[in-house]
Amino acid sequence: MLEKLSNLVYDACQIDKELFTVNNVKRGLRNADSSGVLVGLTKIGEVKGYDMVDGKVTPAEGKLYYRGYEISDLCHGFQSCGRHGFDETAFLLLTGKLPEKDELQFFTDYMTNLRDLPQFFTKNMILSLRGPDVMNMLARSVLSLYAEDEKAEDYSLNNILDQSLNLIAKFPVITSYAYYGMRHSYQRKSLIIRHPQLDLSTAENFLYMLKGHDYSPLEASILDLCLVLHAEHGGGNNSSFTTRVVSSAQTDTYSAIGAAIGSLKGRLHGGANLKVLEMMKNIKKNVKNWESDQEVYDYLMKILKKEAFDGSGKVYGIGHAIYTLSDPRATLLKEQAKLLAEEKGKLDEFYLYDSVERLAPKVFRDFKGEGKTICANVDFYSGYVYNMIGIPKELFTPIFAVARIAGWAAHRLEEVTFSSGRIIRPAYKSITDKNDYITLSKR
Repeated sequence: MLEKLSNLVYDACQIDKELFTVNNVKRGLRNADSSGVLVGLTKIGEVKGYDMVDGKVTPAEGKLYYRGYEISDLCHGFQSCGRHGFDETAFLLLTGKLPEKDELQFFTDYMTNLRDLPQFFTKNMILSLRGPDVMNMLARSVLSLYAEDEKAEDYSLNNILDQSLNLIAKFPVITSYAYYGMRHSYQRKSLIIRHPQLDLSTAENFLYMLKGHDYSPLEASILDLCLVLHAEHGGGNNSSFTTRVVSSAQTDTYSAIGAAIGSLKGRLHGGANLKVLEMMKNIKKNVKNWESDQEVYDYLMKILKKEAFDGSGKVYGIGHAIYTLSDPRATLLKEQAKLLAEEKGKLDEFYLYDSVERLAPKVFRDFKGEGKTICANVDFYSGYVYNMIGIPKELFTPIFAVARIAGWAAHRLEEVTFSSGRIIRPAYKSITDKNDYITLSKR
């Protein structure tokens, strides 16, 4: 009977794809040329991956702006001073301005003092209610913080800002503790709980809680870069849009952020770098001469033809919904990935990644004919970097959340405070025939 029920549900969910065209429905809120349907305005982030010339999408070098600042300028700015930039980036996303020296010091000190979790929270909510997935544990912990907040339902700007800062500060701690709780319970490994340190940056603290003092300055600097690059990506990405949709209903901060975590947990959103790592492991095993462009090309063609790797026909980490010629995040991360590969003695592996990035667009063109212009996206290098740093794969997507909470908070604040705000409610057209009710005895 359950199988019959499942078949009925499957049949009930089928919709002819042609009907989307007939009814002029934008599937996935995408236009026919794959550009996003314009559904809102924001001052927080901007993603540019192409130009519109005579009404047509024309490939262009990718640009990413945080509050009008180009991401490469922002990153090279704090890197040139030897500073970590995540706190500065969070301040920028929330306030719309780069902090002055005294403002940044105050902000950093303020956030540092928010890192510790409420008394007994670690034991009662993370270690006792452990689970096999860190993202699920993070979402559950965020929802549990609602009960710790006496002003959880206060929708004033100041209170939502307080809640946002509290979550940004606590996400790395919750994530680290959730990972150790998971591995202790499900992998039968040691349970290690390290308290966050006052004198360490966000990236350093995360590595300290994860590995103790066993990390290099370069590793901490690259993790900080990853946090900055993942902190924001416009209001249209799935998890930020989720934050705005839920926030537009005037729910509490914890429910809105919990929903965003659920979106990011999805395999099509936050988990792509894991698939890249698996794919590259497969390529390393099957391509004998990593320096041979022909061998790499031939194996990528096998992957596209569904004859190799997972049979999906996808080259993971290559291609993006918006970026065409380049993803600026991938470009910035690749610069640092090479330095880390040199430090780790893994330059041969780095050059294999470079070959795949360089050859994949040609393989796509040869296999599918002239079509969409594609490039490596940030996921292509982020998993590679995390792996070299020694970060477990179970934390790849949670680190994304540790970074993106800054962007989510900024989008929630914008959604609930700007004067023309309305509950987000797009339309769906029913295509079901009308039926008359039949009594149970006559069915």
